Amino acid sequence: MNKVLNSYLKTNLILRILIGLIVGCSFGMLIPGVKWIGVLGNVFVGCLKSIAPLLVFVLIISSIANSAGSIGKRFRTVIILYLATTLIASILAVFASYIFPVTLKFAGEIPDAVPPSGLSEVVNTLVSNLISNPISSIADANYLGVLFWAVIIGLAIKLVSGNTTKEVLKNISDAITNVVRWIIEFAPFGILGLSFDLVSQNGLSIFYDYGKLLALLVGCMLATSLIINPLIVACCLKKNPYPLVFKCLKESGITAFFTRSSAANIPVNMELCRKLNLDKDLYSVSIPLGATINMDGAAITIAIMSLAAANTLGISVPFYIAVILCVVATIGACGASGVAGGSLLIIPVACSLFGISNDIAMQVVGIGFIIGVVQDSLETALNSSGDVVFAATAEYMERQKKGEIIDFKKEFNK
Repeated sequence: MNKVLNSYLKTNLILRILIGLIVGCSFGMLIPGVKWIGVLGNVFVGCLKSIAPLLVFVLIISSIANSAGSIGKRFRTVIILYLATTLIASILAVFASYIFPVTLKFAGEIPDAVPPSGLSEVVNTLVSNLISNPISSIADANYLGVLFWAVIIGLAIKLVSGNTTKEVLKNISDAITNVVRWIIEFAPFGILGLSFDLVSQNGLSIFYDYGKLLALLVGCMLATSLIINPLIVACCLKKNPYPLVFKCLKESGITAFFTRSSAANIPVNMELCRKLNLDKDLYSVSIPLGATINMDGAAITIAIMSLAAANTLGISVPFYIAVILCVVATIGACGASGVAGGSLLIIPVACSLFGISNDIAMQVVGIGFIIGVVQDSLETALNSSGDVVFAATAEYMERQKKGEIIDFKKEFNK
């Protein structure tokens, strides 16, 4: 049994998910009456629903409690670039969703979702959810309350606790992250059950809608990687940005595409920074920081998936809520877990802005895992390669201010 399990775990996760998707679709067409197969999907989504609030709560507390006291002026530029590009990516995703609206198809009945009637209701809901009891917030998957109390408790622990407490929190955070990894390791069985339910109830036409959703996600990510980010680099350095962008995509993006984890790609990015002749004192901090807060792809995924859910339920999203969504997607993306599919667990936070229930939001998360074979891989490639692009941009800007002439060819060959 151990040999079978080890063999399974050693097989590439993307390949396993593809196999699960194919098998689930095949069963959905050939034996649609065998309903127990769909239980696999229910178990998978149920595990995600159970662990997600606790994961967000523990990760944020640990991150804040263990953060350094001051990052320093020399990291200011790279932090601004990381956060600004994530916000711009979310704005692009929202605009693209208005221009090319997509809808989803859910398995089972969809409960009614009541949209907010105005800005005052949105604000009241936000405030009420923020100050909700932290225990009940975790139990009820109230992510706004989870985020708020995690920040407050994290700051309190940072101010009053010693290193031992912070180390314990870090260990707990690592343990919860491992639980998530274990759940995701068995995602192929969940995808098998979810795809079975969808195909048996809707037929293969379901993947036409997923195709449009995936095209919108991929289009926004490619536009960010090949147009938006290079424009920002060009404005900062007054140079052709593509030698830097393409080198980062080749040496960081390709690896990240297959690891599907910005955190796992940190050693690769460190080595790339060394090849780019960057200051080790700068990139040793900026690269791990980027793996946490430079989340362009995650912001795109959160915005597009939540708006697709709103479109499916017939909820009209006015401009002011779209603006709030951009901010929520940016903040949520920065708080996404570093494991494969981590950004999908933030979708319920964004969906809560539209009055969409957690049950529906977690169905959207399930759909995200189905298309994640491409979506999550490309998202991670965008995020991780961007870590190096903007870490390099920040340092090259500083060196240019000192009168140094930056030549990419020479820098790359040093």
